[in-house]
Amino acid sequence: MNATYQTIIVKFKETITELNGIFSDVQFWGVATLKEWIDDYESTRFTQTDSHTAVITSEYNMECVKEWLHRHSEIAELTEY
Repeated sequence: MNATYQTIIVKFKETITELNGIFSDVQFWGVATLKEWIDDYESTRFTQTDSHTAVITSEYNMECVKEWLHRHSEIAELTEY
C-alpha cells in the first residue's frame, strides 16, 4: 500500500491552549482538545510543535480539516507541503 499524506504547518494567532477552550463543552464536542478533535478525523494527526504551531498530516481529510480550522480559529500562517 502506498499512502500519500498531505502535510500542513499551522501557526495560530491564539495559543493552542486558548483554542482548546472551544471544547469546554466536552459532552457536546465529544473531545476536550484541538488535538483530539483533529486526531478523530480518520488518517489525520495533530502534532503541536510550540505554543502556537502544529503540524497536521492527513491521508485524505485535509480539505475538511483546513475548512474547519478556518471557521473556528484565527490562523496567522498556514504552509502546505
